[in-house]
Amino acid sequence: MPVHSAGLLLHRGSGEDTEVFLVHPGGPFWAKKDAGAWSLPKGIPDPGEDMLAAAKREFQEETGFVPDGQFSPLGAFKQPSGKIVHVWSVSGDADPSALKSNDFEMEWPPKSGKRAHFPEVDRAGWFDGPAALAKLHSGQRPILRKFFETLGVVLPD
Repeated sequence: MPVHSAGLLLHRGSGEDTEVFLVHPGGPFWAKKDAGAWSLPKGIPDPGEDMLAAAKREFQEETGFVPDGQFSPLGAFKQPSGKIVHVWSVSGDADPSALKSNDFEMEWPPKSGKRAHFPEVDRAGWFDGPAALAKLHSGQRPILRKFFETLGVVLPD
């Protein structure tokens, strides 16, 4: 049975000038990675939780921003891991410098027996379509392409 996840693609602007809001995962594994490391805010729903409600909750937990507006379903996208991500787009704005992410705990350094806390998301930013394609994890690029198709914009290969 595949794992399901829910996420939001926050966007601003119009047509080819549209920008999307992406987040960079926190923690030591991702610290020095950039291209192909970014994501849209998303996460696993709680048992019995509505997928859109989960997407909104995860967005708020990862960014500190409360998403509001008209949520348009983009679809369900199978990731290389087999996880299925259900995504909605919503128009809005957020200041990346005001990011407030929840955190997680892990053993760090590895095999040290010590526990350390890291933000789930360590930074965020606004990117136009081509820049977002370069930043996004490869499995999420079809989500971005689908979103821009809804705007009548074809992204480069």
